[in-house]
Amino acid sequence: MPGRPQRALIASSHSLFGQGLLSLFRKRHADQVEVVGMAATLEEALAAIDQLDPDLVIVDYDDETLNRDEFLARFVEGEKKLRLVLLSLAAGEEALVYDRRSMAASQVDAWLEEWSATPGGATPGAPAAHSESHRRKTMKHLILAGILVILVTAALILGLDKVTLLPTAASAQALPIDSMFRLEFMVIAFLFALIVVFMLYSILVFRRKSGDATDAVHMTGNTRLEVVWTIVPLITVLTFSYLGARSLAETQRIDPKALEVEVTGSQWSWRFDYPEWGITSSELMLPVNRQAVLHLSSTDVIHSFWVPEFRVKQDALPGGEAFVRDLRVTPTQMGSFKVRCAELCGLQHAYMESPVVVVSQADFDAWIASQTGLPDDPVLRGAKWAKDFGCAACHSIDGSQGVGPTWKGLYGHQVTMEDGSVVTVDDAYIIESIRVPGARIVQGYANIMPANIGQDLSDAQIADIIQYIQSLK
Repeated sequence: MPGRPQRALIASSHSLFGQGLLSLFRKRHADQVEVVGMAATLEEALAAIDQLDPDLVIVDYDDETLNRDEFLARFVEGEKKLRLVLLSLAAGEEALVYDRRSMAASQVDAWLEEWSATPGGATPGAPAAHSESHRRKTMKHLILAGILVILVTAALILGLDKVTLLPTAASAQALPIDSMFRLEFMVIAFLFALIVVFMLYSILVFRRKSGDATDAVHMTGNTRLEVVWTIVPLITVLTFSYLGARSLAETQRIDPKALEVEVTGSQWSWRFDYPEWGITSSELMLPVNRQAVLHLSSTDVIHSFWVPEFRVKQDALPGGEAFVRDLRVTPTQMGSFKVRCAELCGLQHAYMESPVVVVSQADFDAWIASQTGLPDDPVLRGAKWAKDFGCAACHSIDGSQGVGPTWKGLYGHQVTMEDGSVVTVDDAYIIESIRVPGARIVQGYANIMPANIGQDLSDAQIADIIQYIQSLK
C-alpha cells in the first residue's frame, strides 16, 4: 500500500482489550495499521495524542474508568478533530461503534481493514471530501433528478387540468378563489414530485449492490440545507398568506347598489325575504351581474349558507339582529343552482336545500311584479306561506311520516298530547301552536318548531294557513 500506515492509539484500562486489538493489527494489518501507543487513562491518552499524533483513537466503550464524554468533547466537538471510535465488545456477538453502526464481532476485523485502507482514516466506502469527481457525479444526479421533478410536475398539472375538481364557477367571487386553488394545486404537484421522484431515484440508483457490505457515509448535518428548507417554506407560507388575504378582500368588495336579501335558515328550510318589495320566497331569485348582499340569520341552530358554484360560504347564526352575518355574491351565469346547508344541523340536514335561480334583470323585474300580487283564494295564499316559511320541511300534506304531524286530514281530528290529554285540532289550537311553539306537543314528536315563527307570520297569514290545512282532507 502506498504511503505510511495509519497510526492508531488504543485507550483502555483493560489489558485484554488493548492486547487483543494490538495482536489483531500486528498479525493481519501490520503493513496498514501501526499501533503507536496504548493509554489506560484520559490523561495518558491526551499526552500520547500530543506526542504521537495518531490518525485514529480507539476507546474502550465498556471501560467505566475512562470519561467518554470528555473524549467526545475534546476530539469530536472541540477544536482538535480526530477520528474517534468508541468500540464495545461486551455483547459478545456484536460490536458497537460510536458512529451508530453495529456489526457482528466477526466483522470488526473487516471493518478495521477497510478503515486502514482508506487514506486519512476516512469512512470506508465514502467518496473523498471535496473530490472533483464526486462533485461531478453529485451534480449529474441532481440535474437528472431535477429534470424528472420538472417533468412529473408538468404531467401532474396537465392531469389536474383535465379533471373537474370544482363545479362551474358562476360568480365574480369564484374567480380569485379558483385562482388560489389552481396555484395551490400547482405547488402540491411540485412538492409531490419533489418527494416521490427523489425517493424513487434514490431507491433505484443508490440501492446497495449485491455483495456490498460496506457502510454508507455517516452525515451529522448540513447547515446550508437546513437554512434553505427553513427559509423557503417560510417564504412560501407568507406568500400564500398575502395572496389569500388579497383574495378574501376581493370576495368582500362592496357594491353600494347591491340587492339586499334577508336569508333565514330553519330546521330544515331556507326563507328569502326581499325587504324592498315585501316579498317572501322559498327560492332565491337573483339578477345576473348584479351584486347581492345576503343578510344571514337562523331561527334555531347554526346553519351555513353555501352555493358551491358561487364558492363563498357563510354561517347563519341564531340570536337576533346582533348575530346577522353578511355574504356578498355577484352571479355571472344565468341558470338554476342549489343552496345547501354546510353545517350539520339535525336529522334532515342533508335535505336542507332550496333553489337558486339567476335570471336577466328583465326577468327578475317580471318576477318581482308577479310576486307582489297575491291570489284571491286564501287556500292558495296559505299554500304559499307554508312553502315560503318552511312548514313543508316538517309537515307533509300527503299523510307520509315526517318529523312533525302530517297536515292531511289533521283539521278537526283529535290528537293525543305528551301529557296524555286529547285535543281537537281547530283554529285556536293551530294559532297556539304557531304563536307559542312547545306549549303542547303531540305525542311521539319532538319540540322542533322554530321559536320565533309566530313573530314572522301575521294574523292574516296564519288565517290563510288554517284555510290551507282545512282543505287537506
